[in-house]
Amino acid sequence: MPPFLRRLAARLRPLPRRVRALNTSPPVAEPGVLTSRLSSRAVVRFAGPEAARFLNSLLTNDLLAAFAAAGSAAPQRYGPTPNAPARGPAGPAYAALLTPQGRFLYDLFLYRPAPRSQMLDRTGSAPQTGEREEGEPTEVLADVDAAEVDELLACFKRYRLRSKVEIDNVSKDFACWQRFGHDVEHTEPSTQEPEAQSIGWGQGSDHAAESAAQGNGHGWQWLKDPRLDCLGYRGIFPADTIPPLVESDKEADERNYQLWRIENGVAEGSTEIPKGEAIPLEYNFAGLNAISFEKGCYIGQELIARTHHRGVIRKRLMPMKFVDENGQELEQAVAPGSEVVDEASGKKIGTVNTALGSRGMGLLRLEEALKQNSSLCISGKSDVRVKVIKPDWWPAEWTQMVEQQSAAA
Repeated sequence: MPPFLRRLAARLRPLPRRVRALNTSPPVAEPGVLTSRLSSRAVVRFAGPEAARFLNSLLTNDLLAAFAAAGSAAPQRYGPTPNAPARGPAGPAYAALLTPQGRFLYDLFLYRPAPRSQMLDRTGSAPQTGEREEGEPTEVLADVDAAEVDELLACFKRYRLRSKVEIDNVSKDFACWQRFGHDVEHTEPSTQEPEAQSIGWGQGSDHAAESAAQGNGHGWQWLKDPRLDCLGYRGIFPADTIPPLVESDKEADERNYQLWRIENGVAEGSTEIPKGEAIPLEYNFAGLNAISFEKGCYIGQELIARTHHRGVIRKRLMPMKFVDENGQELEQAVAPGSEVVDEASGKKIGTVNTALGSRGMGLLRLEEALKQNSSLCISGKSDVRVKVIKPDWWPAEWTQMVEQQSAAA
């Protein structure tokens, strides 16, 4: 076998028939880079000449601008959101589908296919031939909540009407993965994972080799998570292959990724973002690059725009730690749905919506949660204290007024 094909086969190794051993120990905030296959996420394909415009008319983000940055012939009307670079290979776009009343329904990571020049032919030894279609993409893959995939498909099909788009669940063919950890963050302009980006053969640009190094014949690769730099890299890969850069001792159970998100105050999916109830701005969607305030109409846009321009959001999703009276962390002491109260006044300030180990997230009133010397606990469990954490990535304006009022008091 030629050397190139041996290297290609080594990088695109198939999944063995037996279950691969994962790091399933209790999740801890350990250093280094970990990788998780996200069984909580499914993959849906939108295909057809109107796929991009169909999605753009429904979802909160400006997908036409995002896909234009990825190489579409459609003009880019607005600048990218803060975490998305203006040039280079574009990562996935993050967006949400809302109810007409502006409440959360589903979150989606949306990928457009790679250029044909970066896809391998059937032999795996050379790029495919042929020109890429001009204009908007005719196929979009969406990484969605697996628990809601059937309802999501039915919902989008109701909105389809006469649009020329086919909607299918392709989770049997594709899987979602995440690379995360203390050492994975970087702020370079490129959206590609640096280690994968650096792999190549020779001094020239070998697109076939690059595609092999980055994942598979469909051209998918590790790309920067569109929400925050600290969340690392995300990708969709064929279900029967292991993505590049995944080491057996660094492949971790998905709970490790969930804990990483909890510690950074980022919810994902309808289990953590109450379907039909959550107001996206209270769940920090504006800071996670999920909402465009310039694109125009989409479902639920009126409430989102009014709340944003009013500029007053009194409750937000915040990470928290559960400790005892001595400050020692308490494992498995709190269940989702528990109320967080001010111990002195007995006043409820919020609710825990996600709990894992000694960590959790909850929708809390900012004024009480950030008050200096406040003493918070779980309702009915005064021995379980709550330490609220303000994420480092939060914009200063989110808490500036509250902190000024607290200091004056």
